[in-house]
Amino acid sequence: MNKNLLDIVVCPICKSHLRLDEAKHELICKVDKLAYPIRDDIPVMLVDEARSLTPEEAIALSS
Repeated sequence: MNKNLLDIVVCPICKSHLRLDEAKHELICKVDKLAYPIRDDIPVMLVDEARSLTPEEAIALSS
């Protein structure tokens, strides 16, 4: 995914900045605890396509 795109893409729910998880090909919203998939280098910013972070993943983000 283009790193410059990361500067302008925000969470569609809360409008906060997203964190790139390159290993899982996801954009992470720490506020809403959601992970948006990246498919073919295109972020899928649909709430219905996002997955909820596990409690362990959410804890890891806060540290």
